Amino acid sequence: MIKINLAPPTVKRRGGIALPSMNLGLLFGGLAVALLLVLGLWWMWLASAISGYAREIEKNEKEVARLQTVINEGERFRRDKEALELRVNAIEQVARNQTRPVYLLNAVLGTVPKDLWLTRLEEKGGQLRFAGVAFSSVAVSDFMSNLKASGKFKDVDLVDARQDLTKSPRTITFEVSCRFEI
Repeated sequence: MIKINLAPPTVKRRGGIALPSMNLGLLFGGLAVALLLVLGLWWMWLASAISGYAREIEKNEKEVARLQTVINEGERFRRDKEALELRVNAIEQVARNQTRPVYLLNAVLGTVPKDLWLTRLEEKGGQLRFAGVAFSSVAVSDFMSNLKASGKFKDVDLVDARQDLTKSPRTITFEVSCRFEI
């Protein structure tokens, strides 16, 4: 029997790497499945991370809403505190100045001459203004001298003095400004 070998001769290469003889389709198919498995696992990990972050964002938004109500309540308390402090300061100022009108009227009482009448007394920014009517300019002068002599009235000035010549008796309408110090 004659044997004929039609296969190519096998020559061993020297120094090269010999590849195992296997089906490349199976190799690339296995690599594709492994790649799909890795991508699927990575996708699942990303999806769980995204859902975890979404839960954390939702939790933080709820916390922000809760803290916003606390901040609003704190601001309301701060405004109420400031309003109460203003009221307390006003009450303290009124209590301190409560005796001032009594001392003022008591000091004015001793300075008014007989033939002089005060018709108006007003105070603006520490400045007092007396308005009144007198029968003579001497009474107005005496009133201003008495204010200065009392020691409680400073910077006494005559602002206006007018005599009405049409009326009988002739009266003088005047206005005096000064400062009152207790």
